[in-house]
Amino acid sequence: MQLVVVSGGTSDPSSTRMLADRITARVLDRAEQAGLEVDTAVVELRPLAAELASAQVTGFAPPAVAEAIATLAKADALIVATPVYKAGVSGLVKSFFDVVDQDVLIAVPTVLAATAGTSRHALVADEQLRSLLAYLRALTTPTSVFAAQEDWGTSGLSDRVDRAAHELVVLAAADVKAAMRDAGTRYNRVFGGAAEGADEIEFDTDLMRLATGGPSVVPPVRPV
Repeated sequence: MQLVVVSGGTSDPSSTRMLADRITARVLDRAEQAGLEVDTAVVELRPLAAELASAQVTGFAPPAVAEAIATLAKADALIVATPVYKAGVSGLVKSFFDVVDQDVLIAVPTVLAATAGTSRHALVADEQLRSLLAYLRALTTPTSVFAAQEDWGTSGLSDRVDRAAHELVVLAAADVKAAMRDAGTRYNRVFGGAAEGADEIEFDTDLMRLATGGPSVVPPVRPV
C-alpha cells in the first residue's frame, strides 16, 4: 500500500506536520496489525509555495510541482493536513489541489486533518476540506481529525487519531480504490492526466469524430 501524506504547515516545526505524522504512525500500526505492507511518501507544500503560484498563473506545473502531483497520483491511501487561517483552509493547500487533475484522487481513501489555535475552527476540516476532496472524488473517512492548542496530550485527540487511522486502513485493505475505478470510462477523465487509467478514452464516438474534424456520423458503405 502506498500512503501519501500532504502537509500544508508553513512553520518549522509545524503543528500541522506533527498531527500528520501522528496519524501516519497510527496508520502504520493499524496496517501492520492488518498484515499490510506500507510505503510512505510525504508531500510538504511549504517549499513549493512559489512554484504553486507560478502553476496557477501560467497553467503549467514546474518540475517540483509536477513531481508532487506524480507522487499524489500513486496514493492508495492519503492523509491531508492543513492549518486553519482566517477560519478557512490554508491557501497553500487549496493552491496545491487547484492544480491537481480532477481524476487523480478518484476513490482514494483519505483522512482529513486540521490544526488551529482555537477550537472555534473545529469544523473547518469537515466543512471546507471535505467538500474540496469530494469534488476531486476522493473517498474521505467518516472521522476527521482536528487539533487545537488545548487538544495536544488529551485522550480525545488520541481517540480520533486512532479511529481515523482504523477507517483508512479498513478502506485500503478492501482495495476500494481499484474496485471503484473498475467503472473505467464511467468517470470523467482528464486527457493526458496523471491518474492511472486516464487514457481510457473511447475515440470511436460522434463527439471525438467531430473534434478531429470528421463527420459526427460515419456514412454507411454502399455496395458497388
